Amino acid sequence: MTDHRNVLGTPLEICSLDPLTGFTREGSCKVTAEDVGVHGVCVVVSKEFLDFSKRVGNDLSTPMPLYGFEGLKPGDRWCLCASRWREALEHGMAPPVDLMATHESALDYATLEDLLLHSIGSTT
Repeated sequence: MTDHRNVLGTPLEICSLDPLTGFTREGSCKVTAEDVGVHGVCVVVSKEFLDFSKRVGNDLSTPMPLYGFEGLKPGDRWCLCASRWREALEHGMAPPVDLMATHESALDYATLEDLLLHSIGSTT
């Protein structure tokens, strides 16, 4: 995993193993050439964010058993598409980000400053 870096330039950490997340479903928000959605932002979802995401066409809360997806609940950690995080930011709905588990490719969609302002534990 050390060949993947986070937005701080250090080795990418695991985002979540329960629920199992990431484009490759290995728990990491690593971004590969096959991941055209850039599932690189490790977030902690809230009810407000899940409602917002559903309203804009990305329902992350409804289970889809056919795909082994149980649906997300508030408090779950998830590798979110960088463009979806940016969209949520623009609407004042950006979920908190785990910088250590967010892939450096997220910086193509958001500034480090924006990510820092929404980092887990940030009080600003």
